[in-house]
Amino acid sequence: MKFEWGKKTYVMGIVNVTPDSFSGDGVIPRTTLGVSKGSPWIEAAVQIGVQMEKEGADILDVGGESTRPGSTPVSLEDELARVIPVIQRLAKEVTIPISVDTYKAEVARQAIAHGAHVINDVWGGRMEPEILRVAAETKVSIVLMHNRSKPPAGGGSSSGGKDVEENEKLGGRYIGVEYKDLMGEIKTELQEQIEVALAAGITKEHIIIDPGIGFGKTVEQNLELVNRLWELKELGFPILVGPSRKSFVGYTLDLPSSERLEGTLAAVTLCIQKGADIVRVHDVLEVKRAAMLADAVVR
Repeated sequence: MKFEWGKKTYVMGIVNVTPDSFSGDGVIPRTTLGVSKGSPWIEAAVQIGVQMEKEGADILDVGGESTRPGSTPVSLEDELARVIPVIQRLAKEVTIPISVDTYKAEVARQAIAHGAHVINDVWGGRMEPEILRVAAETKVSIVLMHNRSKPPAGGGSSSGGKDVEENEKLGGRYIGVEYKDLMGEIKTELQEQIEVALAAGITKEHIIIDPGIGFGKTVEQNLELVNRLWELKELGFPILVGPSRKSFVGYTLDLPSSERLEGTLAAVTLCIQKGADIVRVHDVLEVKRAAMLADAVVR
């Protein structure tokens, strides 16, 4: 599939092959200890992807490690065991491109070998720079995301804990994260990541940028980011955003993740108006309809 940027908004459906997704839609039961071949959650994940294609998804994003504030890192072996069987099956059963949501170079390499077409790296190549070479060698597109949260280390949480506030109803959110110039700093740091990616051999047409809604940003900063998203157009790359069910929606509306559809639709529509090219979401059918209407107005 060749993306035609500017002609439509592409909808990326999220397939969470995890037990601890913040959105509550991970297919692995929380009681599961490890993974095994033929596990029922593999079939569940595949069916979610198949259904999302029917509902209008343009891309499927398969991930095996939660990135919610306070989440626990997953070993390479476990992540491979989660995502590779699902990607293998989906590659045979859907006609739309598959993205792998990972920052691990080996996961990306094997995912591409088994049918993935896009790498979605929440660390933008900063966690494992080797992933940039994987993208360059395989000539797939890569999403470079801006991320100010603390990197996972030694089995701790991905946030480091200090900058995350947990709420039983609303989940985790970042607090006390400081920017002197929110959009200016996001643009500068994304530009640095872009230059490193180009130096690694990735061509310009294979780079997508993501401002990282919810990653190391407070509720107020996320709201400002949505409002000023258009400023990222100056960088000259297609923009992916992931506002779906995020904590800034929940804290703004005082609603848990299971009740954030309307807030997500509002955020998605605003992002499209401000220049988003891809929206990464859980609720494909509803977002697809909203995106089509928004496209009819702004495009």
